[in-house]
Amino acid sequence: MVRFFLLTVVASTLVSAAVAGKYNPVLSVGDKAPAWQGLVNVDGSKHSLADIKQPVVVLVFTCNSCPYAVDYEARLKSLAAEIDQEKVAIVAVNVNKIEEDLPAAMKLRAKEQGFRFPYLFDGSQEIARDYGATYTPEFFVLDENRKLVYMGAMDDSTDASKVTKRYVNDAIAAALQQKLPAVSETVAIGCRIRFERIRRRRKTSR
Repeated sequence: MVRFFLLTVVASTLVSAAVAGKYNPVLSVGDKAPAWQGLVNVDGSKHSLADIKQPVVVLVFTCNSCPYAVDYEARLKSLAAEIDQEKVAIVAVNVNKIEEDLPAAMKLRAKEQGFRFPYLFDGSQEIARDYGATYTPEFFVLDENRKLVYMGAMDDSTDASKVTKRYVNDAIAAALQQKLPAVSETVAIGCRIRFERIRRRRKTSR
């Protein structure tokens, strides 16, 4: 009985490891991207993955309060200006719930920075948990079948002057050709997403 239990635990662990990526605790490249729906943009409109018509989607988890995320805003805006918007959609999502990351602050930030892409808020934080996102900024590139072709950092250096590899750009180019990029997963570097703790209910004795 004990041996059976141990084998079951080991098997469960191996299955869990098989479905997660090298750095992502939930997803791996090639997985179907989790859908989202009804997330509110800074302009008040609601957005769903199913509504996006472009064959490639770049989903980035970001926020106002993280210095790394703020540093990457210029690069994110440059990417938005470079892409063919009929073929590639950029969607930014914030799930932090501190005051400087709430919708009112997001709306102001988007206006100040002139974002040319949706900046959505998910107060439930469900989308970040579904994608296994843990940092801001953290990027996911989806192909036309809405499968993951890349996840991780935008590039290989937090110092813009030292960037030699543009992972997200390479992933977009590959996805448009229905291929996988040479590098499909990297470590995201930034601030930890501020997940709310899920408190377990105490069992009451009868």
